[in-house]
Amino acid sequence: YQLLKLLLKPDAQSEISPGVSPQVILVQVNPGESFTIRREDGQFQCITGPAQVPMMSPNGSVPPIYVPPGYVSQIIEENGVRRVLVLPQQPEFHPGGHSPLHHPPPPPHAHLPAFIPHPAMMPPPPHLYTGMAGGVGDMSSQYISQYHPAHIYSEQGVFFFCLVSADSHTQHGRPPFVHRDDRTSKTYERLQKKLKERQGGGVGGQVKDSPPPSPQKTCSSPSTLDVQNGVGGKSLEAEQGQPSHAVAGTDRQTGRGKNGESGGRDIRELDEEAQALLALLSTISKPVVSDIQARRAVVSWSAPTKSDNENGNVEDDSSPPEPLSYEVSISFNGKDGKYKSMYWVQAMCNCLQGSLSEAVSFTTLTCEPDPPNPPKKANGTKNTLVLQWKGKGTGTFEQCYYGPQKQYRVTKLSPASRYSFRLAAKNDMGVSEFSEVVDLFTSCSVPLPPFPPELEMAGVTWLCLKWQRPTSSPKEDDIYYILEMEEEGSGYGFQPSYDGDELTCTIKNLHRSTKYKFRVAAYNSEGKSNPSQVVEFITNPDRPGSPCRPVIRGRVQPNSFKMAWEPPKDNGGAEVTKYVVELSEGLSGLSWELVYSGPAMEHVCEGLKPGCSYQTRVYCMSEGGQSPTPAVPPGPCQPPRLVGKPKAREVQLRWGAPQVDGGSPVSCYSVEVSGLQSEESREVYQGPELDCSVGGLMPGKTYSFRLKAANKAGFGPLSERCEVTTGPGAPEQCKPPSTTCKSPSCVVVSWETPPCNGAPVTEFRLEWGAAEGSMQVCYSGPGLSHEMKGLLPATNYFCRVQAVNVAGVGPFSEAVLCQTPCSVPAAVSNIYEEEEGDSEPPPPLYSPSTCLGICWDPPCDHGAEITSYLIDLGERQPVVVGPITKHIIQNLQPDTSYRIRIQALNSLGAGPFSHTFKLKTKPLPPQPPRLECTAFSHQTLRLKWGDGPAKSATSDALQYQLQMGDKSGRFISLYKGPCHTHKVQRLNESTSYTFRIQAFNEAGEGPFSSVYTFTTPRSPPAPVKAPKVERLDESSCEVTWEALPPMKGDPIIYTLQCMMGNSDFKQAYKGSATSFHVQNLQPSSDYRFRVCAIRQCQDAPELSGPYSPTVTLTPQRSDAAASGSAAGSGSRAGAESIRARRSLTDEQCAFLLLMVFAIIAILIAFVIQYFVIK
Repeated sequence: YQLLKLLLKPDAQSEISPGVSPQVILVQVNPGESFTIRREDGQFQCITGPAQVPMMSPNGSVPPIYVPPGYVSQIIEENGVRRVLVLPQQPEFHPGGHSPLHHPPPPPHAHLPAFIPHPAMMPPPPHLYTGMAGGVGDMSSQYISQYHPAHIYSEQGVFFFCLVSADSHTQHGRPPFVHRDDRTSKTYERLQKKLKERQGGGVGGQVKDSPPPSPQKTCSSPSTLDVQNGVGGKSLEAEQGQPSHAVAGTDRQTGRGKNGESGGRDIRELDEEAQALLALLSTISKPVVSDIQARRAVVSWSAPTKSDNENGNVEDDSSPPEPLSYEVSISFNGKDGKYKSMYWVQAMCNCLQGSLSEAVSFTTLTCEPDPPNPPKKANGTKNTLVLQWKGKGTGTFEQCYYGPQKQYRVTKLSPASRYSFRLAAKNDMGVSEFSEVVDLFTSCSVPLPPFPPELEMAGVTWLCLKWQRPTSSPKEDDIYYILEMEEEGSGYGFQPSYDGDELTCTIKNLHRSTKYKFRVAAYNSEGKSNPSQVVEFITNPDRPGSPCRPVIRGRVQPNSFKMAWEPPKDNGGAEVTKYVVELSEGLSGLSWELVYSGPAMEHVCEGLKPGCSYQTRVYCMSEGGQSPTPAVPPGPCQPPRLVGKPKAREVQLRWGAPQVDGGSPVSCYSVEVSGLQSEESREVYQGPELDCSVGGLMPGKTYSFRLKAANKAGFGPLSERCEVTTGPGAPEQCKPPSTTCKSPSCVVVSWETPPCNGAPVTEFRLEWGAAEGSMQVCYSGPGLSHEMKGLLPATNYFCRVQAVNVAGVGPFSEAVLCQTPCSVPAAVSNIYEEEEGDSEPPPPLYSPSTCLGICWDPPCDHGAEITSYLIDLGERQPVVVGPITKHIIQNLQPDTSYRIRIQALNSLGAGPFSHTFKLKTKPLPPQPPRLECTAFSHQTLRLKWGDGPAKSATSDALQYQLQMGDKSGRFISLYKGPCHTHKVQRLNESTSYTFRIQAFNEAGEGPFSSVYTFTTPRSPPAPVKAPKVERLDESSCEVTWEALPPMKGDPIIYTLQCMMGNSDFKQAYKGSATSFHVQNLQPSSDYRFRVCAIRQCQDAPELSGPYSPTVTLTPQRSDAAASGSAAGSGSRAGAESIRARRSLTDEQCAFLLLMVFAIIAILIAFVIQYFVIK
């Protein structure tokens, strides 16, 4: 619920209508909000909350309330009080905000003249206050529209809105019920239902307590106004056919885009009924501006109507279910609206806004200018003032200037005088009002010398002086003064002591009883006057110091004694006039009696009591005052009292000041403590405080405390005793406990009871641990001993004990070291089989099939060194070994499991057996296979063994090792693996090699086989290059070839074979020569020649090498030219020779192939780089 702000007129009894009882309207203003009203004098008054403003209704009616779109007003009467509530039309529809930042008041009515004046008669206020007055009810705050203050600038004016309704009001001022026919009611219900469905689906099903949706999404509410360019508003309750009027004085920017489009919902999102209603709202006509004045204008328009063809419809579902409201906008400066002083109108109904009407432009009339600002003083002299003003009283004013200038010099004025000025502006339309009156002053002359300063008051170190203003200086002139001072005998002359506009001054930090000279001078903006006459003043003397301590002269008589004293060292600047002697009986110093007053410096005190103690003191007096009274030690204090409950080792004491301070304030207190039987005391506190905390006491003990006070004369007597008993404390530290070893694993710990400090010991706590810093509580109880069990032999343990009582826990005793006695060794914890290569090489007779190498972790010896180990193998005889941690058990069965346990022994006996561990011997290693040579050449031997395939998987358990003997008789391993063949390469020809083989598996390596010997054969000669053939004549030719070197001393011979046509090759020559002359050749046949080398071995048959490439010899042509057949045959033979020479060598062929492969690899890499990677 929300109670909107009312703009009403205060109570006015003169305007109450006759015959109508007045009614009080109570306006509630919430905290942080404001309520604006207009008084009878036309001024606006702002009332800030929290407050309740009573308003008088002259005719007993409730004023009309402005209701935002989507809300309705309702009047509720409770206990004779009527409340106006503003609530939404539907609970599910909550507008999030509205564009009008300040809602103008409703229009005046003929029967309500006293409520609200017409907006045209209201001057624009400098600032409008907005606020919300809280109503009643329990509606959540999310359903209340939020209004923000609008800032109005005086240069832009104020934009007012006049709200007009076509329906007449009742006599009580309430709007009558709007009658709807059935068709209109049905249309209204359908529209409301569709708006609810659209809103509920558009924002995700908003619930009651959720915040209201954005106005841009839920309804086409007016856009937010630009508060920096004016204030806008909306009219209310205007029926169809009734225009609305607005009176405006400033520009206003609407919250729309550059094309004037509405910021609401898109038309395409609305249903047909809403689109029809929106189309009706968009048919508003162009507004008409009339009665244009200088600062106001009347804007009128017609309600939106349908066209003829639309009016002919049988059913009009787009009739507006609610009265229409209008929004009038104006563009004044032409920046955002791109217009020059023009209005346009927009119609609204149920959150639907029609399009803007056509804009109408107009120009206001001219008028007289506004009052200018007051003139300002630019500069001035004694007789002139230069005034300056910008294009904007009381008494008699004369015109001193008339013209268009903005600066003027006023002359022939009196010095040091005040003049008042006001300014008015004039144009063709008339003269403006005068500006505010400004007072200006002309300058003056140098002031005259003032009168000498006078002494107002004097002190010991200060003088207060005063002086008068020069009589010739006007009051308007600003006069300043300089006070100068000279100290007698200083030799520095006059020095300034004060500079200011005051007429009094206090000079401080002076010397006592000293003469000072003073003079004063005045100055203003024109200059400084001569100083006044010199006057002399003397500071007052100070009070004298205390006389010296009096002394006794002569012998003290039973009833009298004579005392004398010396004058004070400092008399304060004045002579001492008299001395005063006072006498006090006893040492308390409670009362003092005057016994002498005079100028003498000795006196005889008479009439005293024999055997009594007396105190005397002397002080003096002078013109400066009385000297300080001699101080004596203060009197006795009351005994200190205990504060709170005493602690075990600390008590809190408090005391009061002594009744007699001895003439000097108490500066220190001293507290002494002593035991109850002991008379010796010690000081436990000394200081100025009235309480202290005494520590370092023993618990449960009684102590006696005494107090004494001190001043500058010394300490006074001690007070009476105050006995305090400290509270019980925690027990004292226990003595170190004693330990007794009953066995290697059991120790008995015992201890004694310590001093209890006022409370009996109720519990003992024993801590036990293997390390001094990590002990744990193992016993807690009242006993004085405890038995520790389950300990380790020959181990160091630490223990300590503490006592506990009701006051707390005492400190631990010193830690005691306890060592348990030695015992038999502990059981062996782990036994495992020793892997090969983990330690030293096994003995020569070690075999994994008949031996087991075991290792174990040495157990704890429990304080006695282990001397031996007993290895139990079950059925076999136990084996005893020395103090070692590994052993090889021999003479075992292959592939057999054994249960082994070990027992350690020391000098105290045998320890327990270890757990039984199961170990197994490996099976016997395999026998070596038979080795054979399956293929051989002069450089390689291919060996084979076993019956398996040539190649076997690497996972086979059986593997082989092939070794070959070298020249020194040692065997070198050639192969180790599961395969059954191996090719030995890079051997020499005609050489014998020795080999042996060995098989091994998980059981171990088997024996080597017998030595096998294999010999490589001799190597044949290398191939001969292609021979060269040279034709000698038609029937003969010569064949030549390259010679080969001898091979290891064996000579090389050659065999030349010749083939004629397609017949077989026949041997033409065999010998050691490298050329042969072939004869008896047929002229018409082709001949082919080839050569091979033959190695002649001494003790072996000959070895023939491969044949060379074939060379062809073509026959000579018989029908050759005249050049002769011989030449042709020679050239053909030469061609064959050249062809033979052109054949490439092996090195050249290999290089050519390498280059081809390199080029192909580069091309493939380029293709991959270009097509794949990129």
